[in-house]
Amino acid sequence: MKLRPSPNLNEQQVQSGLKYFVQEGLAAEAMATFTGGTFLVAMAVLLKASNFQIGLLAALPILTNVFQFLSIWMVQRYKNRRAISVICSFLARVPLFIIGVLPLMFSTGTSINVLLCFLFFHYLFASISGASWNSWIKDVVPDKILGTYFSRKARLTQILNVSLSLGVAMFVDYIKSDYPQYEVATYASMFVVGGVFGMWGVYLLSRAPEPQTTLEDQKLFALLSKPLKDVNFRNLLTFHSFYAFATSLALPFFVVYMMKTIGLSFAWIIVLGLLAKFGSIFSLKFWGTFSDKYSNKTIISICAPTFITCILSWTFVSMIDNHWAGIALLIIIHLVSGISAAGIDLAINNLAIKLAPKNEAISYISARNIVVAIFAAAGPMAGGLMADFFATHHLNWNIEWQGPSGVSTFHLLELANWNFFFVISAVLALFSIQLVKKIKEQGEAHREMVAIVMRKSVQRGLRKNLSSNAIKDRIKNPVFLPAIKRRMLIYKFSREVKRTA
Repeated sequence: MKLRPSPNLNEQQVQSGLKYFVQEGLAAEAMATFTGGTFLVAMAVLLKASNFQIGLLAALPILTNVFQFLSIWMVQRYKNRRAISVICSFLARVPLFIIGVLPLMFSTGTSINVLLCFLFFHYLFASISGASWNSWIKDVVPDKILGTYFSRKARLTQILNVSLSLGVAMFVDYIKSDYPQYEVATYASMFVVGGVFGMWGVYLLSRAPEPQTTLEDQKLFALLSKPLKDVNFRNLLTFHSFYAFATSLALPFFVVYMMKTIGLSFAWIIVLGLLAKFGSIFSLKFWGTFSDKYSNKTIISICAPTFITCILSWTFVSMIDNHWAGIALLIIIHLVSGISAAGIDLAINNLAIKLAPKNEAISYISARNIVVAIFAAAGPMAGGLMADFFATHHLNWNIEWQGPSGVSTFHLLELANWNFFFVISAVLALFSIQLVKKIKEQGEAHREMVAIVMRKSVQRGLRKNLSSNAIKDRIKNPVFLPAIKRRMLIYKFSREVKRTA
């Protein structure tokens, strides 16, 4: 297997690389679906993990990003980003097989400490591989299609995630209800399957071409400190770090909150998670187009307040007495948060790649990942440590109305346990948005102008779908309406169009 870089890439090699990156992303997403997310949290709860251990579990993939400086050192020394990414990706997949095999070989099973230990090495090598991969893909993807390409890639991976998650959730629910004694073994088997997908991704990654890197041979500290001296990039780091800490304070505990506090079944939790994925999938193309046409800053300023509102809305879920009304609110929260989170993640990643100089992308992006990782990892760990404190405290805010018929009480706010995190997280994230104004982006557009364009785009889409010809075509379908009723509807609709034109 040849892993040497090429001096330059022709158009055919670029297109081949773009294809392999998408395919590798799909394999990696399949691996992550089987070994992470809701399933990993459910496995941790099954293994009697404490609040701090659940927070640590959520922090591990972020915390290990601080080791990305090793990737910079290796790229400087060996000048081969593909080899570093492929080898480290292989080493990252091996612990998944170990986690999966242990419960199948030993009756004692896997403890939460063993799970944390092997996942640490999994995320460690994945972080080193990711830093090299970020620099590699930066030199392959043309700048003019940056937003479109990454939005398409993210959309495809999330479609795969939704499909796999639904099937796996149904299987896990079947095991839990009919064969609960095999539940741990089921989760362990999922790690083995995830490892197989991961190894297939390693092969696909080895097939993608790599242009020769131009990273300068500088001292590692000087290389990492250079992005911190860039005022504009430092402003991005400040915002992203503050925002990551604020949101990660609450995000890892949503699944635990639904399982323990609200008492939702595992199937409902998966379905709600899929709704968020659906929102993300259908909005990514939209956000990618606007990222290329306008600016990433504007997308952040539109999506971030929406996402923060969703976090704050979690505090009202437990206050609703009607079960189905609470489910309806959760559906809205997940759908809207999926749409807004997709825009935020895409915009922040594109902005970091855009502000990083081409010849120093690995140092800039690695510096961002390292700095943000420290703050993002501190969030869930701080939340886990404070969980026991808030579990014994309760805050009620009510209004009482006394009249001849008696006293009526209106519940305005009720905070207990995880609800405290949701409020604190939302308030801190709201403050972080103010830092976006300090970031300078080339070709940026004002938020008001983009909002108008977005609204008009939606209106044009509605007009296209609700046009006279489009509706006539639907009405003429004999499956839907009899002939006489079709003519009446066409006549009435034509008159309405003429009247409003």
